[in-house]
Amino acid sequence: MDFSYTPEQRELRERAASLAAAIMPHEEACEQANGLPPETHAEVADAVRAHRLNAINMPAEWGGQGLSVLDQVIVQEQLGQLTNALWDMVWRPANALRACDDAQRERYLLPGIRGERRDCFAVTERDAGSDPTTIATTARPDGDGYRIDGEKWFVTVGDVADYILVLALVLPERAPTLFLVDKDTPGVTIRRTPRYMHTFVYEHPEFGFEDVRVEADAALGGVGQGYELTRDWFVEERLMIAARATGASERALRTASAWAAERIQGGGPIIGHQLIGAMIADSVVDISTNRALVHQIAWEADNGLARKQLHAKAAVVKLAASEAAGRVIDRAVQILGGRGYMRENPCERLYRDIRVDRIWEGTSEIQRLIVANDVAKRGLDGVLAFG
Repeated sequence: MDFSYTPEQRELRERAASLAAAIMPHEEACEQANGLPPETHAEVADAVRAHRLNAINMPAEWGGQGLSVLDQVIVQEQLGQLTNALWDMVWRPANALRACDDAQRERYLLPGIRGERRDCFAVTERDAGSDPTTIATTARPDGDGYRIDGEKWFVTVGDVADYILVLALVLPERAPTLFLVDKDTPGVTIRRTPRYMHTFVYEHPEFGFEDVRVEADAALGGVGQGYELTRDWFVEERLMIAARATGASERALRTASAWAAERIQGGGPIIGHQLIGAMIADSVVDISTNRALVHQIAWEADNGLARKQLHAKAAVVKLAASEAAGRVIDRAVQILGGRGYMRENPCERLYRDIRVDRIWEGTSEIQRLIVANDVAKRGLDGVLAFG
């Protein structure tokens, strides 16, 4: 079995690292201004296109980069080194949009692949978080269309997106369905934009939907397919979160190790102190094991891993990598001491950025339940077997 990157994958990694390096100078400005100005977004968008890293998860025949899951992981690991979630400026349309029909693809997905439109995914509600089956947003039939009523919380990128994938229950059967809703549709409002622990380049507003009229052709993938499309979206997002968490961990460790090598205390560089060395060693273990795990599961996904197994293994890797990243970055802040607690230090920003990885796209507790339920149903081989 060959674990080495192909020449194409090495070039891809270098290209992704080059893009991350081009975006990195904007981190402190984003932190200070709680976002970036339009001219910076336009500059970064041009850089994304120049590096050929737009829509890496979409087929080449539609204008995307057509990357395999493993190739996407390679890219996301490099972008994960960016603070303030600047990785999200490198647009990657929701994989649920692959279910677009021809007209929907022309109107929404193809412009999204080019970077001319932006989507956001609206699932969570006040009383529906980890369990999307408890959503209350409804779509009642109205002539040749529907009227959507409800609210959605934590809609990441909702401030700049111009259309929304809204999960709603079609009445009277309460069939879960995704709808493509233009943000300027009458009845769609941003009710509140909360402030969060991290300084994300985009916001996570709360949306209201009051008697929002959409045509029948706004349903994505057919009525009743909402949970399936949402589950597939969760699986892909969990894998990419794991890859980015690994990249964030590596940047934090490199920052802290470089500091420890030059910081003199107690008669020598603190990297020679055993307690500091132990933190660095533990961090190397966390990063190395999770990088290998992320790559393994991405490779299995590319090689036909069954859908239910992939769902469970994506939970394994999201849980492992997000929690490991929390440990690594916490150690990095500790090694840096007071300097690590300053917002001008990337480790401080990563410390706040990474915390949400144990919450969004399914909490750590939900990931544990997914894994445990899979073992109960299919035995250990489903999650422990390789290849």
